[in-house]
Amino acid sequence: MITKKNPKQQLENYSKIFLQIGLALTLFVVYTLMEHKTYDRSDLKSLGQANMEDEMKEDIPIVLIQEITPPPKDVPVLVEKIKIVEDEMKVEETIIESTETDEGEAIVVNTDDIIEIEEAEEVVEDIPFLLIENVPVYPGCKGNNKELKRCFTKKITAFFGKKFNTSLATELGLVPGKKKLFVMFKIDRTGKVSNVMARGPHPRLEKEVVTVLTSLPRMKPGKQRGTPVGVSYSIPITFEVR
Repeated sequence: MITKKNPKQQLENYSKIFLQIGLALTLFVVYTLMEHKTYDRSDLKSLGQANMEDEMKEDIPIVLIQEITPPPKDVPVLVEKIKIVEDEMKVEETIIESTETDEGEAIVVNTDDIIEIEEAEEVVEDIPFLLIENVPVYPGCKGNNKELKRCFTKKITAFFGKKFNTSLATELGLVPGKKKLFVMFKIDRTGKVSNVMARGPHPRLEKEVVTVLTSLPRMKPGKQRGTPVGVSYSIPITFEVR
């Protein structure tokens, strides 16, 4: 005779439920172990000993209440008396005479006390060539201010190259090569060249430069705000010794 299993008593039907219950219990045990805190017993000894003391009691001093007696009623009250003074002071009126003159009256002015003072002539210092409003005009130069500056430099260089004794450097026995001369001079209010100064490799060359530039022709003076002024001019000159 074959025994048949009752389908309601088969455990395979409840396997999913048992699996879920097991997972829930496992998660609960793991979470409990993670949250459990332990302390090292060796650290507890370093905490020391705690002593409990009573709270400090503050003694409140006893304050005696003093009785204040009011002032007597018979004390008189002082009231300041105001004395009214009658204004009996007489004020003298001042009569102000009119200073206006009649149109028909002539005004006489005494000129004996007037002293004429001559105004001192304003001294204007020399202005650099690059900053002057109206540059000095070299004879033969024309155009606007920029063109006059260019023409001025060109004429000065040409004049110096024509008059300067280039063989002087060879006679002085200077080492061959390029030499530089630094030149500065002034065009005064009359247009004449003055105060020529030079610096070079030899005093003879400096003297030659002063001689050449002093012989420059008279120019039209430079002007600042329409007034003739002195103009300072400087230029480096390079020449070669062979």
